[in-house]
Amino acid sequence: MTITYEDGNGLYINTTNRCTNSCDFCVRVTEDGHYGDLWLEREPTVEEIKADIDRRDLDKYTEIVFCGYGEPTMRLDDILEVAKYIKEICKLPVRLNTNGLANLYFDDDITDKLEGLIDAVSISMNAANPEDYDRICHSAFGLEAFEGMLDFAGRCTKHVPKVMLSVVEGFVSEEDINICRTLASFVGAELRVREFIG
Repeated sequence: MTITYEDGNGLYINTTNRCTNSCDFCVRVTEDGHYGDLWLEREPTVEEIKADIDRRDLDKYTEIVFCGYGEPTMRLDDILEVAKYIKEICKLPVRLNTNGLANLYFDDDITDKLEGLIDAVSISMNAANPEDYDRICHSAFGLEAFEGMLDFAGRCTKHVPKVMLSVVEGFVSEEDINICRTLASFVGAELRVREFIG
């Protein structure tokens, strides 16, 4: 079972298979094997995650990232406990890769809980409007998801030093990328255009 894995200079933590979206470009769908077999036979416990981090040489990495097959915030309390542990054992920045729908999932604003534990949040924006987002991401929250994601991003900027929104190259037109950049700026975030892997 793959709990932690390497990508570039980062150590990535895989906590769950569950997700509130089913995006067309997701490795869960494309199953291209770029990251190896990340499908978890069960969700690892907090202690198992800590143990898997402990077996790594953390001096090799420039950051630690919560990111895997599923949406990390669906295990919010657990990832925050792990993030606190990371802060205790090293000085590496901690990034959260998320679909930005945690506030909708919990029906509450959880962004203040990230403060002091998460140094950067990368949110999958994926589209320039609610309709395209729903078509690409097939969210459990339907058309509400897009505005919820943008609202989450804006709230994160009050608690997290670096907030990024991202789109995947080839799934968004150049015109829509410009719209996404404007929307990202409006909520106080950066926009990153990611390469499609698949």
